[in-house]
Amino acid sequence: MTDARLILTARGTRTFAYGYLSVLLGVYLEQVGFAPWQVGAILTTTLAGSAVLTLVLAAAADRVGRRPMLMLSALLMAASGGAFAATTSYPLLVLASLTGTIGATSGEVGPFLSLEQAMLPQTVRPDRRNAVFGWYNTVGALAGALGALFAGAPALLQGWQGWSSATALRAMFVLYAVIGLAVFLIFARLSAAVEIGSNQTGAGSTRLLRTAPHGGLGRSRASVLRLSALFGLDALAGGFVVQSLIAFWFHLRWGAGLELLGPIFLGVGLLQAASFPAAARIADRIGLINTMVFTHLPSNVLLMLIPAAPTAPLAVALLLARHALSQMDVPTRQSYVMAVVDPEERNRAAALTNVVRNAAQAVTPIVSGYAMQVAALGLPFVVGGALKSVYDIILYVQFRHLRPPGECPRQ
Repeated sequence: MTDARLILTARGTRTFAYGYLSVLLGVYLEQVGFAPWQVGAILTTTLAGSAVLTLVLAAAADRVGRRPMLMLSALLMAASGGAFAATTSYPLLVLASLTGTIGATSGEVGPFLSLEQAMLPQTVRPDRRNAVFGWYNTVGALAGALGALFAGAPALLQGWQGWSSATALRAMFVLYAVIGLAVFLIFARLSAAVEIGSNQTGAGSTRLLRTAPHGGLGRSRASVLRLSALFGLDALAGGFVVQSLIAFWFHLRWGAGLELLGPIFLGVGLLQAASFPAAARIADRIGLINTMVFTHLPSNVLLMLIPAAPTAPLAVALLLARHALSQMDVPTRQSYVMAVVDPEERNRAAALTNVVRNAAQAVTPIVSGYAMQVAALGLPFVVGGALKSVYDIILYVQFRHLRPPGECPRQ
């Protein structure tokens, strides 16, 4: 199996686990007696841990290799799943969350994204870069969607095996740990070609890396720092509405159980999956920045309308419509960053942009949980959508003229 296929396989395997955990995590934590602000605090802790882990392991990857760091991350994923299965002690769960590998969202946590994002361009020709990032995210979304549907498994276990709700939910964390071990085995099969210093297939060059030793930032520093700041604003806004909190909101506002939340987020994931290849094709026509902004802005309006929906079906419809558009900026954002930096800068560029996103996103779940408890259940949707709109406008104004090499969008 090629390195590209191994990366996609690892992505799909772990996002399946993220998919179901992001749906049931908030419900499970409430069931064992935690208040909304405590749920938000655990989500904040795991996102903060993810930010630190991304920065540390990305730096280590420049010296000891990307594959060992990915394997270590997979082991941490397994350990965190085991901890959540073994205890309901709040302090211990907070400590387990510090590994940064608990799936608070259906997307990425931990350093997986940064390291894979840096490796992917080395596995394809430059003209296939947009497409491979599109498929990378499509695989993740499809697997996450199936995982979301699988979140209904505890109800089936209760009926078939006579297990208590708590036991059935803990079994899902045991499975999460097993999946972490499976991801470890997949990463162990990657070749040396994915490492920094190997031939740069994706760059169309066979020279050894030398411009920026150890993956540091050189020529691209200013652009990457500006992009990181903007992506941080977007992630700060996104932290108000991570998938675990959205599922938790539907549970509190409309009484939705896991048997309903699973199909809802299956639909979310399928729409996201369909949007990724479409985003790559649109970007080939109108450019990466235009695609990011023109799809993201309408989705923010839909996000702000969700809490105003007078019925649960309308709220679900708005959520689905929002997610048909909201993630089209993900593969385009990843492709854009990797295109505007030199190959030797990709490790640090990916790590910096993603660690800023993780750190910013870590700030707001606890605020969101507190707001849901003491202010208004729907307030996080409005604040998140408004901040995301500000991000889109600034991104367009500052970067619409900075095109990646070879991009000639039709006007």
